[in-house]
Amino acid sequence: MGILSRIFGRGAAKPAMEVEAEADDEPWLVNAYATLRELPPLDFPHQLINRRDLSDPEMAGHLEGFAGYVLGRGDGRMTALRYHLWRHIQRVRNQASFTVADDDLPAMGNWARRANAVLFLPDGSVCTPEMDVLMAADGDADVDAALPYPPDALERRARTLAALDGFTPKPPGGMPPALGVGEYAQRPASEVLQRALALVCVAVQGESVGAGQGSLLAQLRERNPAGIAALTPKETAFIKAAEPDREAAMAMSWRYEALNVLAWALSLEGAELGPADRPADAAALSQTMLEAAHDDALPGRASLRPAEAILEALDLTWRQHWIVSQAQQSGTAVAGLNADIVMERHFALNWLTGFHNPPGTAWDDTDTPT
Repeated sequence: MGILSRIFGRGAAKPAMEVEAEADDEPWLVNAYATLRELPPLDFPHQLINRRDLSDPEMAGHLEGFAGYVLGRGDGRMTALRYHLWRHIQRVRNQASFTVADDDLPAMGNWARRANAVLFLPDGSVCTPEMDVLMAADGDADVDAALPYPPDALERRARTLAALDGFTPKPPGGMPPALGVGEYAQRPASEVLQRALALVCVAVQGESVGAGQGSLLAQLRERNPAGIAALTPKETAFIKAAEPDREAAMAMSWRYEALNVLAWALSLEGAELGPADRPADAAALSQTMLEAAHDDALPGRASLRPAEAILEALDLTWRQHWIVSQAQQSGTAVAGLNADIVMERHFALNWLTGFHNPPGTAWDDTDTPT
Protein backbone atom coordinates (compact mmCIF):
# COMPACT_ATOMS: atom_id res chain seq x y z
CA MET A 1 0.00 0.00 0.00
CA GLY A 2 1.41 3.46 -0.92
CA ILE A 3 2.05 6.23 1.58
CA LEU A 4 -1.04 8.20 0.55
CA SER A 5 -3.25 5.18 1.01
CA ARG A 6 -1.63 4.40 4.36
CA ILE A 7 -2.27 7.94 5.52
CA PHE A 8 -5.85 8.25 4.39
CA GLY A 9 -6.88 4.64 4.66
CA ARG A 10 -7.20 1.92 2.05
CA GLY A 11 -8.81 3.29 -1.09
CA ALA A 12 -9.47 6.72 0.43
CA ALA A 13 -7.03 8.70 -1.73
CA LYS A 14 -4.80 8.41 -4.78
CA PRO A 15 -1.60 10.16 -5.85
CA ALA A 16 -2.18 13.43 -7.72
CA MET A 17 -1.56 11.90 -11.15
CA GLU A 18 -4.38 9.41 -10.56
CA VAL A 19 -6.95 11.81 -9.16
CA GLU A 20 -9.63 12.41 -11.74
CA ALA A 21 -11.22 15.81 -12.20
CA GLU A 22 -13.87 16.40 -9.59
CA ALA A 23 -16.98 18.47 -9.70
CA ASP A 24 -16.65 21.99 -8.29
CA ASP A 25 -18.76 21.09 -5.30
CA GLU A 26 -16.74 17.97 -4.41
CA PRO A 27 -15.67 18.31 -0.76
CA TRP A 28 -12.03 18.41 0.23
CA LEU A 29 -10.59 15.32 1.89
CA VAL A 30 -8.26 16.58 4.62
CA ASN A 31 -5.95 14.93 7.12
CA ALA A 32 -4.97 17.29 9.94
CA TYR A 33 -1.87 16.70 12.07
CA ALA A 34 -2.02 18.68 15.32
CA THR A 35 0.76 19.07 17.88
CA LEU A 36 -1.46 20.04 20.82
CA ARG A 37 -2.12 17.53 23.59
CA GLU A 38 -5.85 18.25 23.46
CA LEU A 39 -7.44 18.54 20.04
CA PRO A 40 -9.84 21.51 19.93
CA PRO A 41 -13.46 20.65 19.07
CA LEU A 42 -13.96 20.45 15.30
CA ASP A 43 -16.34 23.40 15.35
CA PHE A 44 -16.76 23.85 11.60
CA PRO A 45 -19.04 22.07 9.12
CA HIS A 46 -17.39 18.79 8.18
CA GLN A 47 -17.89 15.06 7.86
CA LEU A 48 -15.59 13.24 10.26
CA ILE A 49 -13.87 10.12 8.95
CA ASN A 50 -11.50 9.29 11.77
CA ARG A 51 -9.55 10.79 14.64
CA ARG A 52 -6.87 9.33 16.90
CA ASP A 53 -4.05 10.26 19.23
CA LEU A 54 -0.84 8.71 20.50
CA SER A 55 -2.76 6.11 22.49
CA ASP A 56 -3.57 4.41 19.17
CA PRO A 57 -0.94 1.65 18.79
CA GLU A 58 -0.65 2.35 15.06
CA MET A 59 -0.13 6.09 15.41
CA ALA A 60 3.66 6.01 15.92
CA GLY A 61 4.24 3.93 12.79
CA HIS A 62 1.84 6.10 10.84
CA LEU A 63 3.73 9.27 11.79
CA GLU A 64 7.03 7.61 10.97
CA GLY A 65 5.66 6.79 7.50
CA PHE A 66 4.44 10.36 7.03
CA ALA A 67 7.84 11.72 8.06
CA GLY A 68 9.51 9.40 5.57
CA TYR A 69 7.17 10.65 2.86
CA VAL A 70 8.11 14.27 3.60
CA LEU A 71 11.84 13.56 3.70
CA GLY A 72 11.74 11.57 0.48
CA ARG A 73 9.96 14.05 -1.80
CA GLY A 74 11.69 15.67 -4.76
CA ASP A 75 15.46 15.45 -4.63
CA GLY A 76 15.31 14.65 -0.91
CA ARG A 77 17.57 17.55 0.07
CA MET A 78 17.10 18.78 3.64
CA THR A 79 15.92 22.35 3.30
CA ALA A 80 15.11 24.43 6.38
CA LEU A 81 11.37 24.22 5.69
CA ARG A 82 11.48 20.46 5.16
CA TYR A 83 13.48 20.01 8.36
CA HIS A 84 11.02 21.99 10.46
CA LEU A 85 8.04 20.24 8.84
CA TRP A 86 9.66 16.96 9.84
CA ARG A 87 10.03 18.30 13.38
CA HIS A 88 6.34 19.27 13.37
CA ILE A 89 5.41 15.69 12.47
CA GLN A 90 7.56 14.44 15.35
CA ARG A 91 5.52 16.60 17.74
CA VAL A 92 2.11 15.52 16.43
CA ARG A 93 -0.18 14.20 19.15
CA ASN A 94 -3.54 14.16 17.36
CA GLN A 95 -4.72 13.31 13.85
CA ALA A 96 -8.14 13.91 12.35
CA SER A 97 -9.40 13.11 8.86
CA PHE A 98 -12.58 14.68 7.49
CA THR A 99 -14.20 16.13 4.42
CA VAL A 100 -15.05 19.83 4.20
CA ALA A 101 -16.77 21.94 1.55
CA ASP A 102 -15.12 24.87 -0.23
CA ASP A 103 -17.24 27.44 1.58
CA ASP A 104 -16.17 26.05 4.94
CA LEU A 105 -12.41 26.14 4.32
CA PRO A 106 -11.95 29.48 6.16
CA ALA A 107 -13.66 28.09 9.26
CA MET A 108 -11.59 24.92 8.98
CA GLY A 109 -8.44 27.06 8.71
CA ASN A 110 -9.34 28.90 11.90
CA TRP A 111 -9.70 25.57 13.68
CA ALA A 112 -6.40 24.28 12.25
CA ARG A 113 -4.57 27.36 13.55
CA ARG A 114 -5.98 26.76 17.03
CA ALA A 115 -4.94 23.09 16.77
CA ASN A 116 -1.48 24.02 15.45
CA ALA A 117 -2.08 21.58 12.61
CA VAL A 118 -0.67 21.03 9.14
CA LEU A 119 -2.99 19.60 6.49
CA PHE A 120 -2.36 16.69 4.14
CA LEU A 121 -4.41 16.60 0.92
CA PRO A 122 -5.14 13.80 -1.57
CA ASP A 123 -2.84 15.38 -4.20
CA GLY A 124 0.11 14.66 -1.90
CA SER A 125 0.62 18.23 -0.71
CA VAL A 126 1.14 19.34 2.87
CA CYS A 127 -0.43 22.72 3.59
CA THR A 128 -0.70 25.36 6.28
CA PRO A 129 -4.06 26.18 7.90
CA GLU A 130 -4.35 28.91 5.25
CA MET A 131 -3.89 26.23 2.55
CA ASP A 132 -0.49 27.57 1.49
CA VAL A 133 1.69 24.71 0.20
CA LEU A 134 4.45 23.76 2.62
CA MET A 135 5.41 20.88 0.36
CA ALA A 136 3.88 19.67 -2.89
CA ALA A 137 3.95 16.02 -3.94
CA ASP A 138 7.02 16.75 -6.09
CA GLY A 139 8.83 18.38 -3.16
CA ASP A 140 8.33 22.00 -4.22
CA ALA A 141 7.01 24.57 -1.76
CA ASP A 142 5.41 27.99 -1.70
CA VAL A 143 8.21 30.36 -0.65
CA ASP A 144 5.72 32.33 1.45
CA ALA A 145 4.30 29.30 3.28
CA ALA A 146 5.04 29.27 7.00
CA LEU A 147 4.58 26.47 9.51
CA PRO A 148 2.10 27.15 12.30
CA TYR A 149 3.29 27.65 15.86
CA PRO A 150 1.27 28.29 19.04
CA PRO A 151 0.94 32.03 19.80
CA ASP A 152 2.46 31.68 23.26
CA ALA A 153 5.51 29.93 21.78
CA LEU A 154 5.99 32.80 19.31
CA GLU A 155 5.74 35.34 22.13
CA ARG A 156 8.26 33.35 24.16
CA ARG A 157 10.68 33.33 21.22
CA ALA A 158 10.39 37.11 20.91
CA ARG A 159 11.32 37.53 24.58
CA THR A 160 14.25 35.13 24.21
CA LEU A 161 15.61 36.90 21.14
CA ALA A 162 15.39 40.22 22.96
CA ALA A 163 17.27 38.76 25.93
CA LEU A 164 20.01 37.43 23.62
CA ASP A 165 20.26 40.53 21.47
CA GLY A 166 23.79 41.36 22.63
CA PHE A 167 25.29 37.94 21.95
CA THR A 168 27.41 37.03 18.94
CA PRO A 169 26.73 34.98 16.91
CA LYS A 170 23.13 36.11 17.04
CA PRO A 171 20.41 33.42 16.82
CA PRO A 172 18.52 33.75 13.52
CA GLY A 173 15.05 35.25 13.75
CA GLY A 174 13.74 32.39 11.60
CA MET A 175 14.79 29.76 14.14
CA PRO A 176 11.45 28.32 15.30
CA PRO A 177 10.08 28.70 18.80
CA ALA A 178 10.28 25.84 21.25
CA LEU A 179 7.08 24.31 22.63
CA GLY A 180 3.82 26.01 23.46
CA VAL A 181 2.08 25.26 26.73
CA GLY A 182 -0.56 23.27 24.85
CA GLU A 183 2.15 21.03 23.35
CA TYR A 184 4.01 20.38 26.59
CA ALA A 185 3.40 16.92 28.06
CA GLN A 186 4.66 17.17 31.62
CA ARG A 187 6.54 14.24 33.11
CA PRO A 188 5.31 13.17 36.57
CA ALA A 189 7.11 15.08 39.32
CA SER A 190 7.96 11.78 41.01
CA GLU A 191 9.79 10.65 37.84
CA VAL A 192 11.73 13.92 37.71
CA LEU A 193 12.68 13.50 41.37
CA GLN A 194 13.94 9.95 40.73
CA ARG A 195 16.05 11.23 37.84
CA ALA A 196 17.49 13.99 40.03
CA LEU A 197 18.37 11.46 42.73
CA ALA A 198 20.20 9.38 40.13
CA LEU A 199 22.05 12.41 38.75
CA VAL A 200 23.50 13.36 42.10
CA CYS A 201 25.03 9.88 42.29
CA VAL A 202 26.58 10.30 38.86
CA ALA A 203 27.85 13.83 39.51
CA VAL A 204 29.30 13.06 42.95
CA GLN A 205 31.03 9.95 41.62
CA GLY A 206 32.35 11.88 38.64
CA GLU A 207 33.70 14.64 40.85
CA SER A 208 35.43 12.21 43.22
CA VAL A 209 36.98 9.97 40.56
CA GLY A 210 37.97 12.96 38.42
CA ALA A 211 39.81 14.46 41.38
CA GLY A 212 41.68 11.19 41.95
CA GLN A 213 39.88 10.45 45.20
CA GLY A 214 38.42 7.11 44.15
CA SER A 215 34.93 5.67 43.95
CA LEU A 216 32.14 6.64 46.36
CA LEU A 217 29.81 3.85 45.26
CA ALA A 218 29.59 2.23 48.68
CA GLN A 219 28.68 5.50 50.39
CA LEU A 220 26.14 6.37 47.70
CA ARG A 221 24.47 2.98 48.04
CA GLU A 222 24.06 3.64 51.73
CA ARG A 223 22.97 7.28 51.59
CA ASN A 224 21.00 7.31 48.32
CA PRO A 225 19.67 3.84 47.45
CA ALA A 226 16.77 5.34 45.48
CA GLY A 227 19.23 7.21 43.27
CA ILE A 228 21.30 4.09 42.64
CA ALA A 229 18.13 2.18 41.73
CA ALA A 230 17.17 4.91 39.21
CA LEU A 231 20.46 4.89 37.28
CA THR A 232 20.28 4.38 33.52
CA PRO A 233 22.27 1.59 31.84
CA LYS A 234 25.02 4.04 30.80
CA GLU A 235 25.16 5.57 34.27
CA THR A 236 25.28 2.15 35.90
CA ALA A 237 28.20 1.11 33.69
CA PHE A 238 30.09 4.26 34.70
CA ILE A 239 29.40 4.27 38.41
CA LYS A 240 30.03 0.54 38.91
CA ALA A 241 33.18 0.35 36.77
CA ALA A 242 36.00 -1.48 38.55
CA GLU A 243 38.49 1.05 37.17
CA PRO A 244 36.57 4.29 36.49
CA ASP A 245 37.95 6.34 33.63
CA ARG A 246 39.05 9.78 34.90
CA GLU A 247 38.26 11.53 31.62
CA ALA A 248 34.75 10.08 31.58
CA ALA A 249 34.45 10.99 35.26
CA MET A 250 35.30 14.63 34.55
CA ALA A 251 32.56 14.69 31.91
CA MET A 252 30.09 13.10 34.34
CA SER A 253 30.88 15.73 36.97
CA TRP A 254 29.17 18.26 34.68
CA ARG A 255 25.92 16.44 35.42
CA TYR A 256 25.62 18.80 38.38
CA GLU A 257 24.33 21.30 35.81
CA ALA A 258 21.65 18.91 34.53
CA LEU A 259 20.78 18.06 38.13
CA ASN A 260 20.47 21.77 38.88
CA VAL A 261 17.82 22.11 36.15
CA LEU A 262 15.70 19.26 37.49
CA ALA A 263 16.07 20.42 41.08
CA TRP A 264 15.09 23.94 39.96
CA ALA A 265 12.06 22.53 38.13
CA LEU A 266 11.08 20.81 41.40
CA SER A 267 11.72 24.06 43.36
CA LEU A 268 14.19 22.27 45.63
CA GLU A 269 16.48 24.23 47.93
CA GLY A 270 19.86 25.21 46.49
CA ALA A 271 18.77 25.05 42.83
CA GLU A 272 18.76 28.23 40.77
CA LEU A 273 18.96 28.87 37.03
CA GLY A 274 21.23 31.87 37.13
CA PRO A 275 23.45 33.19 34.33
CA ALA A 276 24.63 30.44 32.01
CA ASP A 277 28.29 31.05 32.84
CA ARG A 278 27.81 30.53 36.59
CA PRO A 279 28.28 26.92 37.76
CA ALA A 280 25.66 25.36 40.01
CA ASP A 281 26.39 25.13 43.74
CA ALA A 282 27.46 21.49 43.75
CA ALA A 283 27.79 21.24 47.50
CA ALA A 284 24.33 22.69 48.16
CA LEU A 285 22.74 20.48 45.50
CA SER A 286 24.40 17.35 46.85
CA GLN A 287 23.24 18.13 50.38
CA THR A 288 19.68 18.84 49.21
CA MET A 289 19.44 15.64 47.18
CA LEU A 290 20.97 13.39 49.83
CA GLU A 291 18.48 14.77 52.34
CA ALA A 292 15.68 14.24 49.81
CA ALA A 293 16.75 10.60 49.44
CA HIS A 294 15.68 10.00 53.06
CA ASP A 295 12.44 12.01 52.89
CA ASP A 296 9.89 9.26 52.27
CA ALA A 297 7.07 11.80 51.90
CA LEU A 298 8.81 13.90 49.24
CA PRO A 299 7.74 11.86 46.17
CA GLY A 300 4.11 12.29 47.12
CA ARG A 301 4.28 16.05 47.56
CA ALA A 302 6.77 16.88 44.80
CA SER A 303 5.49 19.20 42.09
CA LEU A 304 6.92 20.97 39.08
CA ARG A 305 7.08 24.66 38.35
CA PRO A 306 4.41 26.09 36.04
CA ALA A 307 4.78 25.08 32.39
CA GLU A 308 5.37 28.70 31.39
CA ALA A 309 8.52 28.94 33.53
CA ILE A 310 9.95 25.65 32.28
CA LEU A 311 9.25 26.49 28.63
CA GLU A 312 10.79 29.94 29.07
CA ALA A 313 13.99 28.24 30.24
CA LEU A 314 13.80 25.75 27.36
CA ASP A 315 13.46 28.38 24.64
CA LEU A 316 16.30 30.46 26.08
CA THR A 317 18.64 27.50 26.62
CA TRP A 318 18.01 26.06 23.16
CA ARG A 319 19.09 29.33 21.55
CA GLN A 320 22.05 29.64 23.92
CA HIS A 321 23.11 26.16 22.78
CA TRP A 322 22.86 27.32 19.17
CA ILE A 323 25.13 30.28 19.98
CA VAL A 324 27.85 28.20 21.68
CA SER A 325 27.66 25.50 18.99
CA GLN A 326 28.19 28.09 16.25
CA ALA A 327 31.01 29.67 18.22
CA GLN A 328 32.73 26.32 18.76
CA GLN A 329 32.71 25.68 15.01
CA SER A 330 34.77 28.83 14.55
CA GLY A 331 36.97 28.07 17.57
CA THR A 332 35.76 30.99 19.69
CA ALA A 333 34.19 31.39 23.10
CA VAL A 334 31.14 33.45 23.99
CA ALA A 335 31.32 35.86 26.90
CA GLY A 336 28.49 35.17 29.33
CA LEU A 337 27.90 31.58 28.21
CA ASN A 338 29.71 28.45 29.38
CA ALA A 339 29.27 25.77 26.71
CA ASP A 340 29.27 22.86 29.19
CA ILE A 341 26.68 24.51 31.43
CA VAL A 342 24.46 25.36 28.46
CA MET A 343 24.66 21.86 26.96
CA GLU A 344 23.81 20.16 30.28
CA ARG A 345 20.88 22.50 30.81
CA HIS A 346 19.62 21.84 27.29
CA PHE A 347 19.90 18.09 27.77
CA ALA A 348 17.91 18.18 31.01
CA LEU A 349 15.25 20.51 29.61
CA ASN A 350 14.78 18.44 26.46
CA TRP A 351 14.31 15.31 28.56
CA LEU A 352 11.98 17.14 30.91
CA THR A 353 9.76 18.62 28.18
CA GLY A 354 10.12 16.04 25.39
CA PHE A 355 11.34 18.75 23.02
CA HIS A 356 12.84 17.29 19.82
CA ASN A 357 12.31 13.79 21.21
CA PRO A 358 9.49 11.23 20.97
CA PRO A 359 7.18 11.09 24.00
CA GLY A 360 8.71 9.20 26.90
CA THR A 361 12.26 9.17 25.51
CA ALA A 362 14.71 7.67 27.98
CA TRP A 363 17.43 9.85 29.50
CA ASP A 364 20.23 7.99 27.71
CA ASP A 365 18.47 8.49 24.36
CA THR A 366 17.68 12.19 24.72
CA ASP A 367 18.72 14.34 21.75
CA THR A 368 19.67 18.03 21.79
CA PRO A 369 19.78 19.25 18.17
CA THR A 370 20.39 22.95 17.63
